Amino acid sequence: MGKDFMSLFRRERKRLLWLVGITFAVILALQCFELPYGSLQPSVFSSDKLPASDSSADPPSVSEMSVLNQQNSTVEHLHPIETVNKTKISEEKDTISGTGYMSEQGTVSNKSLGFDESDGSSAVLSENSDNNSIGVNLTREVNITSGSDHKLETSDANFHSPSHAIPPTYLTPPITTPPVLSNDSEEIDFTEGEREKPSQDDVDAVSKNSSITSGHKETKDSHLPVPEVTSISEMNTLLLQNRASYRSMRPRWSSAVDQELLRVRSEIENAPNLENVENLYAPLFRNVSMFKRSYELMEKTLKVYVYREGAKPIMHSPYLLGIYASEGWFMRLMEVNKGFLTKDPKKAHLFYLPFSSRMLEETLYVRNSHNHKNLIQYLNDYVDMIAGKHPFWNRTGGADHFLVACHDWAPTETKHHMAKCIRALCNSDVREGFVLGKDVSLPETYVRNAQKPTRDLGGKPVSQKKTLAFFAGGMHGYVRPILLQHWENKDPDMKIFGVLPKSKGNRNYIQYMKSSKYCICAKGYEVNSPRVVEAIFYECVPVIISDNFVPPFFEVLNWESFAVIILEKDIPNLKSILLSIPEKRYLQMQMRVKKVQQHFLWHRNPVKYDIFHMTLHSIWYNRVFTARAR
Repeated sequence: MGKDFMSLFRRERKRLLWLVGITFAVILALQCFELPYGSLQPSVFSSDKLPASDSSADPPSVSEMSVLNQQNSTVEHLHPIETVNKTKISEEKDTISGTGYMSEQGTVSNKSLGFDESDGSSAVLSENSDNNSIGVNLTREVNITSGSDHKLETSDANFHSPSHAIPPTYLTPPITTPPVLSNDSEEIDFTEGEREKPSQDDVDAVSKNSSITSGHKETKDSHLPVPEVTSISEMNTLLLQNRASYRSMRPRWSSAVDQELLRVRSEIENAPNLENVENLYAPLFRNVSMFKRSYELMEKTLKVYVYREGAKPIMHSPYLLGIYASEGWFMRLMEVNKGFLTKDPKKAHLFYLPFSSRMLEETLYVRNSHNHKNLIQYLNDYVDMIAGKHPFWNRTGGADHFLVACHDWAPTETKHHMAKCIRALCNSDVREGFVLGKDVSLPETYVRNAQKPTRDLGGKPVSQKKTLAFFAGGMHGYVRPILLQHWENKDPDMKIFGVLPKSKGNRNYIQYMKSSKYCICAKGYEVNSPRVVEAIFYECVPVIISDNFVPPFFEVLNWESFAVIILEKDIPNLKSILLSIPEKRYLQMQMRVKKVQQHFLWHRNPVKYDIFHMTLHSIWYNRVFTARAR
């Protein structure tokens, strides 16, 4: 009996040991197949925190380091072309010297943002990669036409999309020779081509293929529901509500920058009231005292880390002409700005994702394919690679990262993987995912001359503005045909046209804007239009007709003080609305347009309060008011 009992005991013990061994093996297998980044699975070997990014946090354990090393090697294996030589990175200077201007009159070196003049007959992107990597040559012939939103078109006969031959994942980081645009004529005018949106199916399908997560869910909704048509007063209310309720995810581990941002927010909220501020006109701002204090603290405190990873021409390749020039100018000036840049990402308050939405479309979109999956996938792969190589994205779910993109497709291309980022977008449609208080409305600026972006600045004196209202442009979207239906050739005071006859330097169009009291800024296919900034540039009071459009720098500027905003349904009453504005009120707005002009000008060397600093400030301002501490 005793022997039988012992035999049974031994068998049961063996079974128990086998069960424990199998369980342990399953746990180890789960560890091996754990997600490479994002929201890490619970582990018996590691704590629930990622390794700290600053000296004040606890150091990572040996097992955590092992997991992270495995993650990095996995990502680099999946994206070998995106992987950057670490030795080369450590030797790079704080500014990126390989990025050049793309201008009418030649390329530009980094030295004092100077321009080297050279001649050429077409825009050329020439890529030669290091270490026998794949090279791409793109030749673009600029099709010069007059029109409204001036989109750069390419000749079908000369268009060779690299996506036909090279999958987007395999674009290598080459040494790029920037395009040289012909200087045979003084101006280059752009016209809109076909504008499409990536389908929702494209976006959803691509987003499912990525293992990255944006981190913990917010305790409150990211933004409040908005009505079908959002008036400017409703946007004001939404901004205040979002400012009070929206917060980014709580950081996964603490950092000194979190406390700095909380301190800065308190100082801004308690800024002393100022009546007269040098070089700032108070009525243009929601609160000039808060803006002034925030701007001062930005100059004193803000540090930005720019990721060096990424393949040209989509990354680190600023394009400085046309209607999408804002993203190019910001990229160029940000990447060489020694005042705000930091080499140490642990000290960064913000992280810049330096991609060009225009070059993404130019490089990868297959014309007439109506398929944008490869563009979206390219950005997703880039973010995955960044999150795999660096811990900073995972610390906040990307909430302290920002992008600057002006192409119409950018909101859709960034709405999933980069949804938690601060997105500075020209296409700032409150009905299409633009979050007031987090995202930034980027001014769409039509730059005609990269050598002198402020050329032709100014308008005629008020006494010489004989035209009540002016508009000219292509019939893009549904609003402009309605505008012309009601006002084209209907009234001598209303100069409402389609596409104007071509003139050298688009002089007819410019002269009309300079000599008109009001300039109609009607939406095209999307809510944004370069006319808003053009009107300010030529000292014409902008009349914005674009439902749900969030005007630039909305978080700090009081647009109702210097612009007229009309609902699309009120187009038939356009003239009566303008005539109902008293002359005294018009003169006040026109004077304020001249005052606000300084905030919408690009300079080769940035100056205080210009468009570069205003864009960076709005990104900084929104981060300050959405940041949370551990």
